[in-house]
Amino acid sequence: MRLVLVRHGESRAQTDKIVSGHDTCKGLSDRGFAQAAALRDRLLRTGELADATAVYTSLMQRAIDTAATIAPALGNLGAVQHCDWCEQHPGEGEGLGWEEFDSRYGVFDEGRDRARVRAPGSESVDMFVRRVERAVVRTVDAHPGETVVVVCHGGVVGCALEVLTGVPFGSVVRYVDNTSITEFVRDEDDRWWLARLNDHAHLRLA
Repeated sequence: MRLVLVRHGESRAQTDKIVSGHDTCKGLSDRGFAQAAALRDRLLRTGELADATAVYTSLMQRAIDTAATIAPALGNLGAVQHCDWCEQHPGEGEGLGWEEFDSRYGVFDEGRDRARVRAPGSESVDMFVRRVERAVVRTVDAHPGETVVVVCHGGVVGCALEVLTGVPFGSVVRYVDNTSITEFVRDEDDRWWLARLNDHAHLRLA
């Protein structure tokens, strides 16, 4: 099985420096749409994900926009939306500017203090990893031997690294480049291998 995680393109929340969640995500910026188009064109040219049998995405508009943009390179498969693929939930901090969020709720090493919640109603790293693990297990069980593409978020990539390879969240990377590809492959002995991490060659060529 191939489990391919694609981070969304640059979002309006990034350019506005807003902590966004389900309700405040306004989708991709103009640059983000251009990044997604560059990825689509690459995938159409190379056919590297032409064997995809299923596409998933989070509930956040930036991921939905990205999935829709690259759909022609994935056989125009309809993307199934699920909250388990969302970025770490910000709770009551949603909608705040980055600086205000940090000022109000503090800054600490979430990779070390994994059980600590920043804003009321938000997720700790442990909670986040468990959520992504549910998504991974459910997807793997539903698609044995297939190629599945998930359009998601940088934090989700970090969680998947822990779930599938045992690399602790945040110890190698949490955020990867916009529209980058991270791919995991399961071999015939049910072992998972990291085939590529943060592959964004299409952006360097654009």
